[in-house]
Amino acid sequence: MAKITGFVTHDVRFPTSLRLDGSDAMNPSPDYSAAYLIIRTDAADPARSGGEPLSGYSFVFTIGPGNDVQLAAIRLLERFLVGRDLDEVLADLGGLYRTLVGYSPMRWLGPECGIAHMAVGAVVNACWDLAARRAGKPLWLLLAEMSPQEITELVDFRYLSDALTPDEALAMLERGAAGRAGRIDTLRRDGYPAYSTGPGWLGYSDERLAALCAEAVAEGFTQVKLKVGARLDDDKRRCAIARATVGESIAIAIDANQVWDVAAAIAWIRELAPVRPAWIEEPTSPSDILGFAAIRQAVRPVPVATGEHVANRVMFKQLLQADAIDVMQIDACRVAGVNENLANLLLAAKFGVPVCPHAGGVGLCEAVQHLSMFDYVALTGTTDGRMIEWIDHLHEHFVNPAVVTAGRYQAPSAPGFSTELRPESVAEFSFPAGAAWRAAIVG
Repeated sequence: MAKITGFVTHDVRFPTSLRLDGSDAMNPSPDYSAAYLIIRTDAADPARSGGEPLSGYSFVFTIGPGNDVQLAAIRLLERFLVGRDLDEVLADLGGLYRTLVGYSPMRWLGPECGIAHMAVGAVVNACWDLAARRAGKPLWLLLAEMSPQEITELVDFRYLSDALTPDEALAMLERGAAGRAGRIDTLRRDGYPAYSTGPGWLGYSDERLAALCAEAVAEGFTQVKLKVGARLDDDKRRCAIARATVGESIAIAIDANQVWDVAAAIAWIRELAPVRPAWIEEPTSPSDILGFAAIRQAVRPVPVATGEHVANRVMFKQLLQADAIDVMQIDACRVAGVNENLANLLLAAKFGVPVCPHAGGVGLCEAVQHLSMFDYVALTGTTDGRMIEWIDHLHEHFVNPAVVTAGRYQAPSAPGFSTELRPESVAEFSFPAGAAWRAAIVG
């Protein structure tokens, strides 16, 4: 009988602030980081020789300080898994999700939001990585081949039933099952649409912006995204440079990263409307549901998008009920893992809102591609109006990095959630003792 033997955690931080990769109006110099979790078992890993034990990998994406707090929350959940039978845990990941979310001392710190909730997500996602590895399948395929009833049972419908019932979810998944095999073949052949945020970080020079926009078009991307919100004159100039570079047929999304209040958002977006934004992302606080609704009403026809900081399925429900967003942007690490993101995908399908996930952070491209691919194969059956964000750095640190070719994500084939960091990268960038940080301190 295989058992879960314990957690291993690492504080991994990449010094992206040195080149201003990831810079935006709210976060001017972030260091992309991972509160990294490995769940160890005493089972043999079928994909690795030498009897190496099967492990599950996940992380919570952060931007540096705070990683230590996030890791402390993750470690508090070890008691729920250590010593347990592996098959028993993996056979009831819906039950595990409900148990961890419902652990009242940590739920009290939310409820169902913030550090405690994201810690649950790390544990749940690591267990899904374990399940996919044990099945010998990439996570998107493992999920897509589950029955509609099995998927429905993974979702917690508490607080959702006024907008989405289990019967409605089951019916959508049963409809989505039709033609599933053909869509698996199509996905493997054609991939999934992507858009590039690489050109648009706020700290980049005008020259670098133009060069990277041209590069994105040459690489086959049909949409780029620019960070905005610091200074209006700079935004107008940078948007004009981007439009002149990419031409009229390439879409340009803009992202304010929550810096405006409602009135400022409306005024600023109207000033930028001539660039014909594909969407305005995070124009105000993600907690302000009614503010989002007011902005959406006032800035039409500019679409409104949000989600990377939406803390749970209840907030997404309210955004959809209030007609506050045109695009939902789920995040693989913000909510309580795969189970809650299945609820979010079902809500979006119920309300007819496309999902274009957030992936602007280390490892987010690797993880969230699996959720979008499940959505296409087994739920909505379409990629129309849908694409996954792509950033073009830090992928080399993953054992199975995400791959984008000609502007499209290639379907992962390796077993798991694509969330395992390379051991040498963990060693080099562990904070503060890793070689990269020792060099920075000495320097």
